Amino acid sequence: MPEETHADVLVIGGGVIGLAVAWRAARRGLGNIVVVDPSPGGGAAGVAAGMLAPVTELQYGEEPLLRLGMASNQRYGDFAAELTEASGGLDTGYRRCGTIAVALDSDDREELRELHAFHQRLGLDSAWLTGREARRLEPMLAPGVRGGLHVADDHQVDPRRLLTALVAACELAGVVLHRAEAVGLLVEDGRAVGARLGTGETRRADQVVLAAGPHSHRLPGLPEGVLPAVRPVKGQILRLRIPEAYRPFLSRNVRAVVRGQHLYLVPRENGELVIGATTEEQGYDTTVTAGGVYELLRDAHELVPGITELLLLETSAGLRPGSPDNAPLLGPTALPGLVAATGHYRNGVLLTPVTADLLAEYLATGELPELAQPFTPTRFSPDRSTTKASA
Repeated sequence: MPEETHADVLVIGGGVIGLAVAWRAARRGLGNIVVVDPSPGGGAAGVAAGMLAPVTELQYGEEPLLRLGMASNQRYGDFAAELTEASGGLDTGYRRCGTIAVALDSDDREELRELHAFHQRLGLDSAWLTGREARRLEPMLAPGVRGGLHVADDHQVDPRRLLTALVAACELAGVVLHRAEAVGLLVEDGRAVGARLGTGETRRADQVVLAAGPHSHRLPGLPEGVLPAVRPVKGQILRLRIPEAYRPFLSRNVRAVVRGQHLYLVPRENGELVIGATTEEQGYDTTVTAGGVYELLRDAHELVPGITELLLLETSAGLRPGSPDNAPLLGPTALPGLVAATGHYRNGVLLTPVTADLLAEYLATGELPELAQPFTPTRFSPDRSTTKASA
């Protein structure tokens, strides 16, 4: 007979979001927390660059997402410090460095000018730079840079170190990391009560958190209409090594739009430079293509010509979980007992602290904080549920 065990909270998915929610829930005093994932600490965050850029990522009409991102960014320093202590001293690579967004031609410059005006209307700290001022901040920029924005409060973290620290912190906090695949959601009397595992075991729980990234809506047993489709959006990324003789190569995050494609360069203090990322609607494909690598290197070279002198260390691809409106799904679903923490798209690493805090608050009290309420999964349902816990 398959083994059946019970948890207070069962988290399906051990990526950066699932681990952070589990760790924060344990810090809130919730006991018997289980994370189910074949490889905890994996997922899209391991491929991400880790740029914490709520202001320079801002798109028109995304003011609620901006507020969520800024709230998370403001928490990051304390979150990283607490995580380092809780993990036994593991560094997350959190760095307060700022971001510069630059334009390579007059059209891009006008687009940045409009974005700067938008920032000003929203009261954001965003400073306009001439091309010369941008190159003074970052001398490796191409001579043709026409202007830019300096956002001092957009920072960075190393997602791989972040994941390693979260795994350690969870284990030290007593969270059980069950290295198995969830192959089905258990639903009884119209309520989520646990999951069936590929090992034949059954894990039952008072509350189930679905944090399975782009696979979230595909969990067998999930009733139709409870979650909208969370589509995979492929991103290819490069990692380069800056030789000692070239350091400091860049001092802060650099981003631009080149040929209509968003590009960013994230320099680490250890000499690594991350270049990303493509945005491809290719289903669940995670292959690295010659075209993707070429386009990233070509555009990065146009932005920072000295890039060709660096050492290419790694090429990789991951899948971002995109919701229908590219904003996260946070909080209770229409199925009692099932809580969503998915659909973060390009902002999973940025939104990790605030997602963990908001979900831990809901799991502990049954009340969803106001900051999360624009992002409930029920926003896609004609019959919107309340944000109060179901009995």
